[in-house]
Amino acid sequence: MRLTELTATSRVTVFPLEDLTVAYTTQSSDERGLGDIGLVTVVDEQTDGEELWRLARDLGGRASGADQARWILTQAGRARMVTSYTDLPDAKWTAHIRRRFELDSLFANHAVLMTGRSSVGSGRIQGQ
Repeated sequence: MRLTELTATSRVTVFPLEDLTVAYTTQSSDERGLGDIGLVTVVDEQTDGEELWRLARDLGGRASGADQARWILTQAGRARMVTSYTDLPDAKWTAHIRRRFELDSLFANHAVLMTGRSSVGSGRIQGQ
């Protein structure tokens, strides 16, 4: 699958998940700015983000794509609520999206989950 590249400046939460460094931010599907798209990426140039889906399956025990997407969004939302992780209020980032998953209903205010790999800030963030 061809990767789609997105670049923006927004709030990014960076957190560890198993042996991964993960970045979470939101995007909006329209001008209302609702943040209905959850963007959860692995901060690593050597990955495509599929590790998140494998963790949801293997560690989270989720079999269906929708359950795996909700598990990934739960991990990201949990990290954002806890202030012990890196929260970058105006981070410049670039993401290479590998997978776009449309949920059958809103979950944690997200209708869509996009995953892939990313770089954040002026340089890559290395493990926490």
